[in-house]
Amino acid sequence: MATRIALWIAKAIAVFIALSLVLVVLFRFVPVTYTLTMLFDENPVTRDWEPLSRIDRNMVSAVIAAEDSKFCTHNGFDAEAIEQAIEERLAGERERGASTISQQTAKNVFLWQGGGWFRKGLEAWFTFLIETLWTKRRIMEVYLNVAETGIGTYGVEAGAQRYFNKSAARLSRDEASRMAAALPSPKRREVKNPTGFTRRYGNTIEARIGVVRRDRLDACVYD
Repeated sequence: MATRIALWIAKAIAVFIALSLVLVVLFRFVPVTYTLTMLFDENPVTRDWEPLSRIDRNMVSAVIAAEDSKFCTHNGFDAEAIEQAIEERLAGERERGASTISQQTAKNVFLWQGGGWFRKGLEAWFTFLIETLWTKRRIMEVYLNVAETGIGTYGVEAGAQRYFNKSAARLSRDEASRMAAALPSPKRREVKNPTGFTRRYGNTIEARIGVVRRDRLDACVYD
């Protein structure tokens, strides 16, 4: 009996690995039109896939400045941020986000929202796969097309049309920064007329865009 169970588990793991590899290779080339988050969204969904060549560089620089300044140098995981998050949890302090853009992309494309160690483990697996089988440019392209940018709104193109009535190809630094500031909580943070923390954070991101360009922190996306 134990042998049969072990064999069944081994087969299930093999099927999962094979299926995940197929999906990751497929989405290396094919646009991600729907995700689980979109499918289970209780609101009408608006999404517009655009290749990275049609998304303003200001948007790329803004999300790197806001979400993941080490995007071009890490292998999908920011060890320093993870260590700091663990220390804050052990100390009972408010935890900072430790997810990289790669991890967020893996979660948004292949998994569901919410926490839990099981989902975190799957997220790590898919993050490893996309970092191995995709380019950094592709990771950024997919991230900017599947990230939730507002209530029922997915991708920066749909967000740009919703908030600024323009294409994501023509976003100013200020507009890109406001969208990036709202990304962690797009249902609660205002993009069009931000106030308080969101406005201050957007201004900080806009200033950091200059650092991203100066230090070539987005070089892996464009070189």
